[in-house]
This record gives sequence, C-alpha cells and structure tokens, in this order.
Amino acid sequence: MSEETERSIEMTRMEKGRYVATNARGGRLEVGQGGTSETFTPVELLLVAIAGCSAIDVDLIVSKRAEPDRFDLHMSGDKIRDEHGNRMTNLTLSFDLVFPEGDAGRAAYDVLPRAVQQSAERLCTVSRTVEVGTPIESRIVGR
Repeated sequence: MSEETERSIEMTRMEKGRYVATNARGGRLEVGQGGTSETFTPVELLLVAIAGCSAIDVDLIVSKRAEPDRFDLHMSGDKIRDEHGNRMTNLTLSFDLVFPEGDAGRAAYDVLPRAVQQSAERLCTVSRTVEVGTPIESRIVGR
C-alpha cells in the first residue's frame, strides 16, 4: 500500500454496541447495532456506501449537461443467513432523477443510462469491490 492509494478510518467504542468512526480529515460518524439509537448499522452503511459512490459518479457526469431538479436514490437488499453465513442479497440501487425541460435536460437524460452503467461496471469503487469480492484480512494488535 502506498500513501496515494491507502484509505483508512479509525473506530473507537463509545459504549456496548455503539462506536464512532473518524476519517483522516476529522469527519465523525456514529455506528451502532440495529434498534438501539439513531445511528446507522454497519449493513445500512454498506447500502449508503454503494448508493453514495454511484450517486457521485452519476452526478458528476449528468450535471455537466444540466443541474437536476430531483436526484434521489433508493438502495435496498435482503439480509439473510445461509451456509455462507450472514450476508446481503438482492442488492438493488434505483435512481430517480428529473431534469429541467429543454436541450440541456434532454442531454442529461440521454447520458443517464450510460452514466449509471459506467458507475456499476467500472467507476464505483465500493460496488466494484463488493461485486468482484475482495478478501479481508483480520488482525489482532496489542494485548
């Protein structure tokens, strides 16, 4: 890993089942187990990461043509337990975009399908990592 490619966060326990993650820029995000607070669960954060990554990709492409009047996404999936353990299946990302009338709006609509496809097939690091499958090494440091 190099300084140019590495991405990292730090996570600290606040109380049982509740943690705070901090990024290198000082951003903070609380994570917790379901139903205990208004924090996002790790599974919800996975859905946010996929949707957020694709939203940014698509937004950067389509907004060059026209500023959207509406840009909403819905990300869902089913949490299951099977012979592979706990995991998510049936992941679906839906885009609901509206552009203004006129040539610029039509240009944005025209490029939208390709932008969504490019994000899914090449650009979105998060969804590409999930789809390709990347092993995770777990280590214990300290005592």
